[in-house]
Amino acid sequence: MISGQFHTRSLAETFMLAQKIGAEIPAGTVIALTGDLGAGKTSFVQGLARGLGVPEDCYVTSPTYTLINEYPGTCPLFHADLYRLDADADFEEIGLYDILYGKNVTAIEWADRLDPGVLAEHIAVHIKIAVADSRLISVSSIASEECIVKRV
Repeated sequence: MISGQFHTRSLAETFMLAQKIGAEIPAGTVIALTGDLGAGKTSFVQGLARGLGVPEDCYVTSPTYTLINEYPGTCPLFHADLYRLDADADFEEIGLYDILYGKNVTAIEWADRLDPGVLAEHIAVHIKIAVADSRLISVSSIASEECIVKRV
């Protein structure tokens, strides 16, 4: 698994980094994305999708209003966006807990809106705008023993 600090200098480099990660991760992986508005979380998921084998003709968009999008690939990709939800949102009601740790990959934008105990094992991706199209991307594996939703 790719982990560490990365400095991408273009949208294409961010896409390629995410594509490499997508090609390496197994089904059941949850990716928790954080970063400021416009940092590139959706662009990262677009690269992740290509690494997971989501077809080129399947355009990956931000699920800001739909909350969760599903894409076909070598394993299904669920893409959730919690931006419009407040901290007291019922994540079970929108189906978030149903897609965690299944035979799919789940990418969650604005994952910092979840209570810290919600996710067990996951990959934390924090994207920070450096300048213009340049991004500082931190990728790390996180494991939590005390969580609400466990890996099956």
